[in-house]
Amino acid sequence: MAVRLGDVAPDFEVDTTQGKVKFHDWLGSSWGVLFSHPKDFTPVCTTELGVVAKLKPEWEKRNVKVIGLSVDPLADHEKWKGDIEETQGTALNFPLIADPDRKVSDLYDMIHPNANDTLTVRSVFVIGPDKKVKLTITYPASTGRNFDEILRVIDSLQLTANHSVATPVNWKDGDDCIIVPALSDADAEKKFPKGFKKLKPYLRITPQPNK
Repeated sequence: MAVRLGDVAPDFEVDTTQGKVKFHDWLGSSWGVLFSHPKDFTPVCTTELGVVAKLKPEWEKRNVKVIGLSVDPLADHEKWKGDIEETQGTALNFPLIADPDRKVSDLYDMIHPNANDTLTVRSVFVIGPDKKVKLTITYPASTGRNFDEILRVIDSLQLTANHSVATPVNWKDGDDCIIVPALSDADAEKKFPKGFKKLKPYLRITPQPNK
């Protein structure tokens, strides 16, 4: 069964490269990114894990915990860690789930039989502190993920969770935002002291409120 936006992220207990993890307890009050890898010792996955490790300060700045998954056993993960550090110049600094029985892969519908009936696709789940799924992205095995985009979306999710705004196309942190249509002009004037530009009754632009 597919995991959809707004669903509570299924909980699980697994072995990882950083010991046993009970997912919801591990997340605590943090945001989370759970992302799967088709297989250990594969080139695209190796580059992805290196980049995620290098981005540790960016995850921490946003109160985000990251956790990877591959269907290979823990012993293979431990060997693969050395390759990642050697080729990417960064040691693995977050847990990598061993899922040889496909327990988590099946729980999160990470195996798409028409693409490959044994390996996971490149799934991404962003999970909020309320344990609900805020974002899902699915990439094919042949295409490495854009983690700058994932960080951008997390910035948007965290902003829009706390302010009555949405973010327009190609928005980046610091850009102008859109006031949600549910807010009246009168309420918007009180809520957004920097003011707003009214292009249409439903399209009102305001500076990013938390800057």
